[in-house]
Amino acid sequence: MMGLELSTDNMMALAFDNAPVGIVLTEDRVIRVCNTTFCDMVGHNKAALLGQSFRMFYKTEGEFSQIRNIGLTHLMEKGSYSDERLVRHKDGSQFWCRFRAITLTPDQPLARTILSFAHIPDHILSTSLTRRERQVVGLLSQGMTSKEIARKLSLSPRTIEDYRATLLKKFGAKNATELLAHLMRLEA
Repeated sequence: MMGLELSTDNMMALAFDNAPVGIVLTEDRVIRVCNTTFCDMVGHNKAALLGQSFRMFYKTEGEFSQIRNIGLTHLMEKGSYSDERLVRHKDGSQFWCRFRAITLTPDQPLARTILSFAHIPDHILSTSLTRRERQVVGLLSQGMTSKEIARKLSLSPRTIEDYRATLLKKFGAKNATELLAHLMRLEA
């Protein structure tokens, strides 16, 4: 096939940029390199992402810190971490994805990390959590209280407490923190 010959470096760049999952290399949670798939997933172009903190994908500082703390423990212990999480799109909407992280610097786990993001289609999510349960979990992960979630979803605080109790029982968790940690952890 004439004209289709590529150098090994060009093939590697082509594979990286067009991988079926979003791939990001970070240094201390700052984006240094990312592929086109990740850019498309989050609605930003590369120029807008490079040099930016991952904070831009979280609504609150608390949510950003909470995610960091959960993943950091696993990175320190095992060198890798995975979960399912909500990621914020440029338009403000959120979507669920399978997240994986591998540290390249075990002594300082966040110093240089490779991340992958695989979008989870809604029809797959519906088999484990109802739409309302996903909404409640998403708002819990942002650090919202039952009252705040109730206001946001136009429901009573008691209804939210019922959802929380059902989720705790469903996943064998003792409290919301344990529930979130359980939901974020994927067995490799």
